[in-house]
Amino acid sequence: MKYTYTINGMHCNSCRTKVENALNSIEGVEAEVTLDPPKAEISMQKPIQITQFQEAVAAAGNYTIKVFNPNDLKLKVTEKPAPAPPPNAVGKYYCPMFCEGDKVYDEPGSCPVCGMDLVTVEASEEEKNKSYTDLWQKMKIALLFTIPIFIIAMSDMIPNNPLMNIMDMETWNWVQFVLSLPVVFYAAWMFFKRAWTSLITWNLNMFTLIGIGSGMAFLFSVFGLLFPEFFPAEFKTGHGSVHLYFEATTVILTLVLLGQLLEVKAHSKTSGALKELMKLAPVEAVLVQDGKDKVISIHDIKKGDVLRVKPGDKIPVDGKIIEGESTIDESMISGEPIPVDKKMDDAVIAGTINGTQSFLMVAEKVGSETLLSQIVQMVNDASRSRAPIQKLADKIAKYFVPTVVVVSVITFVIWAKFGPEENALMYGFINAVAVLIIACPCALGLATPMSVMVGVGKGAQSGILIKNAEALENMDKVHVLVTDKTGTITEGKPSVEKVFAVQNNEEELLKLIASLNQYSEHPLAQAVVHFAEAKNIKLSETKDFESITGKGVVGTVAGKKVALGNKKLLEEVNASVTEALENQVIAEQKLGKTVSYVAVDGIAMGFVTITDAIKESSAHAIKTLMDQGIEVIMLTGDNKNTAQAVADELHLSSFVADCLPQDKLKVIQKWQSEGKVVAMAGDGINDAPALAQADIGIAMGTGTDVAIESAKLTLVKGDLQGIVKVKQLSHAVMKNIRQNLFFAFFYNVLGIPIAAGVLYPFFGILLSPMIAALAMSFSSVSVIANALRLRNLKL
Repeated sequence: MKYTYTINGMHCNSCRTKVENALNSIEGVEAEVTLDPPKAEISMQKPIQITQFQEAVAAAGNYTIKVFNPNDLKLKVTEKPAPAPPPNAVGKYYCPMFCEGDKVYDEPGSCPVCGMDLVTVEASEEEKNKSYTDLWQKMKIALLFTIPIFIIAMSDMIPNNPLMNIMDMETWNWVQFVLSLPVVFYAAWMFFKRAWTSLITWNLNMFTLIGIGSGMAFLFSVFGLLFPEFFPAEFKTGHGSVHLYFEATTVILTLVLLGQLLEVKAHSKTSGALKELMKLAPVEAVLVQDGKDKVISIHDIKKGDVLRVKPGDKIPVDGKIIEGESTIDESMISGEPIPVDKKMDDAVIAGTINGTQSFLMVAEKVGSETLLSQIVQMVNDASRSRAPIQKLADKIAKYFVPTVVVVSVITFVIWAKFGPEENALMYGFINAVAVLIIACPCALGLATPMSVMVGVGKGAQSGILIKNAEALENMDKVHVLVTDKTGTITEGKPSVEKVFAVQNNEEELLKLIASLNQYSEHPLAQAVVHFAEAKNIKLSETKDFESITGKGVVGTVAGKKVALGNKKLLEEVNASVTEALENQVIAEQKLGKTVSYVAVDGIAMGFVTITDAIKESSAHAIKTLMDQGIEVIMLTGDNKNTAQAVADELHLSSFVADCLPQDKLKVIQKWQSEGKVVAMAGDGINDAPALAQADIGIAMGTGTDVAIESAKLTLVKGDLQGIVKVKQLSHAVMKNIRQNLFFAFFYNVLGIPIAAGVLYPFFGILLSPMIAALAMSFSSVSVIANALRLRNLKL
C-alpha cells in the first residue's frame, strides 16, 4: 500500500533527511520525502495510523504531517521570495542548497551534508567561474600523472614486460609512488577532506566510499613499498615485491574528479538560463513628468509612474496603456508568434517588444512583481529542486560502506585471534585491508559514466543533446508528456493555407494582397508575401500604404484600393460581405484558423486563411508515445478553437488553452503531486519555468536560448520524433547501467569473503593481490565493453 502525505515545517535538505529517516525508522514503512513539493510517499505493509507518523516526525523536529491534498501545492509566485543568502552571509560561505539553513562558514570548503562547494554572497562572475577553472586544472594534473601510473601497473601483464629492460619492478614501484603524490595530495585531496567530514558527521555519501577505498589502497601501497618484509609470500609478485595499488588509487580519484567537473559545468548552464532571462528586461525607461520626457533606470520606476514607450522599445514594467495604441510582440511570454494589437486600457507586460507606434502607459507592477521577474524566480526555484538520481550514490554508500567496514573489522579480529601464532596480527591486518581493497569501487566509478558517455554520444549523432544523466534516468520512467503547441507541435511560424477568391481569380487576388504587404514587417504580412514568392508571383508597386491598428492594412495597388483585415476593417472602407462569403469565413474560423477578408475597390472579393502548420513528424511521434502508455497533453497560449482543432487532429489525451507561463508550471506540478514523472517539451521563453520544473525538460533546438538552457534535453531538429528516439535511448542506457552495476559489484562482492579468508581453513587459499587486481580489471573491462555496446543501438 502506498500513500501520499504533506509535510509542513521543512526548510532545507537537512530537514528533508531528518523527516525521511524518522519515517523509515517505523517498522514496515518505506518512505521517500521530497522538499519541493514538501510531501512524503509512504509504502507500508499494513495500515498505520497517522498519529504514529506524527509522533515520529515531531521527535525529529518541528514538523507536522497530514493526508495529502493537491490544493496544498498551489503555486504562490508573488508570495514566494527568491532563495536569498543567509542574512549573516556577507563575507562568509554557505551551502547553495541551504542544507543547514542559515549556517555560514568563515572559510571556503564543501557542505558536510550534500558535499557541494560552499559559495560566497560576494562572488563575482569571475569567482563563479573559478570553481570550474580550478577543477579543470586539477583534472589535467590528475590525468598527467595517472596515465603513466596506469601504464606501469598494467605492463606487468604483458609477456616479457619491456619496462623491465629499463629498471626493475621495485624501482618502478617507487616511480608510481612519486607520480601518485600530486594526484592524492593536490588534485584529489578535497575528496579525502569530504570523506573525513562525512565520517565525523555520519552523513555517509559517495565521498565516504571513495575516501576509504582509495585511501586504504594508497596507505596499503605505501606500507608495502616501505616494509615489504612484513608481508607473507602469498601477497608478493613474481618479482618479490608486494603488489601495490597506486593505479587503483589514482584512477578512482581521477574518475571522481571528472564527475565533479561535469557537475560544475551543469550548474553553470542553469546560471546561463537566468542570465538569458534577465537580458529581456530593459535597463532604462522614459518617465513622463511635468510634460517632459526623462530617461531613468527601471529600478527607479514606482507604481503609478507614467512611461513613454517608443517604437521598437521593450516594455519596462507591467502596466496598461493610457494613451495611444500599438502592436506588441508578446512571443517571449505567450509563445505565440503573431503580435497582439493593443489599445487604451489594454495590459502590457515587461520584456515584450513594442511595434511601430509610440504610446503612454502607467506602471502597475514593478520590480519583483512583474511577470518577467516571476518567470526568473520560477526558473531559479525549479532548477534548485532535488533530482531523484542524486540519492543513488548515497543509498549505495548508506549500506555498502558500513557493511564493508564491519566485515573488515571482523576479519581482523578473527585472524588476530585464530590466525597463525607467529604472524596473527599481520595476517589480520593484511586480510582486513584486502577486504577494503577488493571492495574498492573502481568499476563503480565507471558503471554510470561509461554508459552515459556512450549514450550521450549516440544521442548527439541522432540530434539529441543531453545535459545530464538525470534526464536519461527519468526519461525511462515518464508517465506524462506536456508539450507546447507553437514551435513544438507546429512549425512555429504563420503560413498561408489558402487564398479564396469569389470570382475564382485567386492568383490575381494574391498578387494584390502580397503587393500591399511587401513593405510590412508584421508576421502575417510576411506570410502572405512568402506565399506569393513561392508561386513566383511578381509584385506591383504599392501607394498610400496604411496600417490600421486592430483592423488590418489598406493601400493602392495597380490603381485599385485594396484592404486586407478583419470585418471591422471592411466596415470602415464600406465594403459589404455576401452571406455566402461570410459562411465560408465562419467555417474556417471554427477550425481555429486566422482569417483575413480581402476587399478591392469597396467590394469583398475573398479571404486568406493563415495557419501555423503542424509538423509532419508530430502526429507519428505522438501516436508512438501514446501507444507506449504516455499521456500527451498540449499546453498553449493560443485560443481554444485553434487548440481544439490541433488536439482533435492529433488525438491528444487532453489540452489546455490560453496558458501563461505560471499556468503551465501549475499543470506540471499537479501531475508531479500525483506521483507522475513529467516531461515537458517547449521552445519559447514562456516555456522556461515549466522546462526547469519538469522531471525532464525537452527544448526544441529551433527555439530560444533560454528554453534550451532551462531544459535537460535539446532536440536539434526541433522535432517531436526526437522524443521517441530519446525514450528508446533512455531505456537502453538505463538497462545498460543496471548491467554495469552488476558487473561493478559482482567481482568485488564475490571477492570480499575470499579476501576475508573464508577459504583458508579448507583449502589454504588467501586472496592474492594479483587476483584482486585481476578482479578489479575484469569488472572494469566488463563495464567498458558492455557500455560500448550502446554504440550499435539503432534509433
